[in-house]
Amino acid sequence: MKRIILILLSVLALNQANAQGKKTEKATFGMGCFWCTEAIFQKLKGVVSVKSGYEGGKVADPTYEEVCTGFTGHAEVLEITYNPMQITYKDLLEVFWKSHDPTTLNRQGADSGTQYRSVIFYHTQDQKELAEKYKAELNATNAYGKKVVTAIEAAKPFYVAESYHQNYYKNNADAPYCRLVILPKLEKLEKVFKAKLKN
Repeated sequence: MKRIILILLSVLALNQANAQGKKTEKATFGMGCFWCTEAIFQKLKGVVSVKSGYEGGKVADPTYEEVCTGFTGHAEVLEITYNPMQITYKDLLEVFWKSHDPTTLNRQGADSGTQYRSVIFYHTQDQKELAEKYKAELNATNAYGKKVVTAIEAAKPFYVAESYHQNYYKNNADAPYCRLVILPKLEKLEKVFKAKLKN
């Protein structure tokens, strides 16, 4: 009887460990065009999925064309599902801050408009505190030579973008835009975050 109880306890402990290992969390970042940024997070160890979409606006279920006008108030964002046992939210924040220019208001490179704003939509109090602390440190150390203007806001309804926006780089790697704009970002990622990348 004692042996059976020990076996049952071992199985229970193993199931709990497996459940913890499989638990995922969400992070949502806006950092310019989602075509450019989706491919970056897809390469990270511990990232389970990345969806391009829209968040932070006042219109339900907006289309890409509507978001592009700037009138809906949405930002182009990535909803990242990740395993915190393999990659932390702090790690994701580091990639976020170093993969775009967080000092330009409503602009990333040639892309201009509120839909391209730098924004973090936090899902938990811990995420909020980590994002605010990191932003404050960047500004205190004058890391960019200019003030970080990234907005930090509570998560709002997320709307998945049209199917042709998903896996954009994977499906269009040979397109001029991908070679000229996205590829250099991926090359930088491989230099700066090599240890965090999937094999």
